[in-house]
Amino acid sequence: MNKRVAIQGALASFHETAALEFFGEGIEIVECATFPQLFNSMKTGEADYAVCAFENAIAGSILPNYARLRNTNLEIFGEVYLCIEMNLMALAEQKLEDIEEIHSHPMAFLQCEDFLSEYPNIQLVESKDTASSAKEIKEHHIKHRAAIASRRAAEVFDLEIIAADIHDNKRNFTRFLALRRRNGELVKGINKASISFRSSHLPGSLAKILTKIGEYGVNLNKIQSLPVLGEEWKYYFYVDLRFEEFAAYRKMMDEIEPLTSELKILGEYQQGAKPI
Repeated sequence: MNKRVAIQGALASFHETAALEFFGEGIEIVECATFPQLFNSMKTGEADYAVCAFENAIAGSILPNYARLRNTNLEIFGEVYLCIEMNLMALAEQKLEDIEEIHSHPMAFLQCEDFLSEYPNIQLVESKDTASSAKEIKEHHIKHRAAIASRRAAEVFDLEIIAADIHDNKRNFTRFLALRRRNGELVKGINKASISFRSSHLPGSLAKILTKIGEYGVNLNKIQSLPVLGEEWKYYFYVDLRFEEFAAYRKMMDEIEPLTSELKILGEYQQGAKPI
């Protein structure tokens, strides 16, 4: 039986590409219109795994997904860094001067602001994902409309690319996390972990935690804070850690536990290959 993998978006989306890169061919894609639906598909058992975007090199972190992950029984067991190349596509024989509307995901618009600023008279319409924007043009044969999506979407939906590589930063990467239900099994080659916690409001409490992390040779790759809902001015910290020795990392976790509250390991996994 093929693995059922939930993604946000449709076939030919960047999420699908990331899922195929992580799991390989022969998976069954479970399309989810929104991120909440993706997490719910894991809760209901509709999907066995999920591949979910968490941050982009240009647009930054998708903050709500951190809270969604913390509040589930899911864990990270891998990651994929995907080069995001944005292309403007439309029906064959349509030219850029024919376009009156561009449809795409809000994140795509953020990543193509320089290009879009050159065409202030074209209306931008937000959609649930990049691939569905391309699919809708093809299915309904919509003229004077273009979509921002991947080159694969243009191929799958037989659209013509009328402007290629329109993203602002040519080093535009998105980090996708592979999620599964917690099962207690360790993956091979663990050298990275994602954790979350709350620190006390005592002076220097967060500094003490960060110092302990460094004492054990663990590198703090990222730290992000999100408000605790219903508790003003209190925060959860979300931290990515990189290490060479798993035992040293686990010892460090034992040391910082008394300094934190609600400490949770979101995942222990092997770092994904970062694009050069």
